Amino acid sequence: MLYDIYQAQADMSQPMRRLSRSFAGLMQAMPGMHDNSLLLRNLTATLNLLADAEITHVRPAFGIDSVRVGNRMVPVIEEVATASPFCSLLHFRKDFGPEDGMTTQPRLLIMAPMSGHFSTLLRGTVRTALSDYDVYITDWHNARDVPLAAGRFGLDEFVGELRRQMSHDGGGFHVLAVCQPAVPALAAVALMAADEDPAEPRSVTLMAGPVDTSIAPTDVDKLASEHDLGWFDQNLVTRVPWRFKGAFRRVYPGFLQLTAFISMNADRHAHKHWDHFENLIRGNGESIAAHRAFYNEYLSVMDMPAEFYLETLDRVFIRQDLARGDFMVDGRRVDLGCIRKPGLLTVEGALDDICSLGQTSAALTLCSGIPDARKSGYVQEGVGHYGVFNGTRWQSGIYPQMQRLIAANRDA
Repeated sequence: MLYDIYQAQADMSQPMRRLSRSFAGLMQAMPGMHDNSLLLRNLTATLNLLADAEITHVRPAFGIDSVRVGNRMVPVIEEVATASPFCSLLHFRKDFGPEDGMTTQPRLLIMAPMSGHFSTLLRGTVRTALSDYDVYITDWHNARDVPLAAGRFGLDEFVGELRRQMSHDGGGFHVLAVCQPAVPALAAVALMAADEDPAEPRSVTLMAGPVDTSIAPTDVDKLASEHDLGWFDQNLVTRVPWRFKGAFRRVYPGFLQLTAFISMNADRHAHKHWDHFENLIRGNGESIAAHRAFYNEYLSVMDMPAEFYLETLDRVFIRQDLARGDFMVDGRRVDLGCIRKPGLLTVEGALDDICSLGQTSAALTLCSGIPDARKSGYVQEGVGHYGVFNGTRWQSGIYPQMQRLIAANRDA
């Protein structure tokens, strides 16, 4: 009933939000009165605030139409390279040639997390990398839109999906795994190495990923260890309402994940919305646009298949199977020592309260087959979890580290 109650509330509030948006637009259009009336500005700001605070379940657009390559802006065409019921591999194809000083670029596969938000949360990551690389990204589908007939999708299936994507068109990718996919990405690469798969990636960058959550556990890690799987199954897993394509599929709903994230930093979000209210009153257009851009993305949520959510909790956060050498995929034990060819970089944020220092860099020790000269760890000062893959420090501090790794392993 949990999902049905939420959906009923969302359906009932939708007309109110539309009316709020319409009336706010009308008031802003009133000549002179809005500028001279503090009461009217406060009322308009309140209506806008109500209209803006809306959870959606549809993936926003990446909206990347062009990017600078060499000395000019070149068009970017977003296309689906390959797709399965649970994921599309998106390719941001660029039209450039010798006049831009190059004909090809290294292939970069960005592995987005399946963690309650859409892959567009990494829009800034993609935009930065597009100038220098031929970029692909895993675009996970909202589980509430995947029919039951598509079958289950657990952690083993997730690993298999990543391996298929790394093998696309002959492979040879440089891999960037952001947050949650760090563990399944390492598992997929290890299996490829054990099988001497020619599509094995040339380099692997892990950013803020829970490779070993026994190291400096965060509140997220502690919550996972304080309850058994039955508690999570009973309290956080529900079924998709009948009206959606994925009707009756068991899921961990995105709105619950969003609620958990907001509650972890409730004061920060409250301050941001108060600042937004004041900016609406004052008409600070740039600040208003920035707030809306962030929360339009942040409030766009997707559901996760229940089996994937519960298995990730159990095997990654509670038992730390990969770090303990006990990670199994379809009955095969994963041996990270098999990985020898790719270069490896781990990236952590000094202020990350979701994936703490040491959890990702644990991969440097676990991947014992990679020579020390070809693996390194980097800690970015002054950033939390989100700042590892978005913002100025990602662009100026972290991205150059990845560029060096890729350059050193370009012909691996």
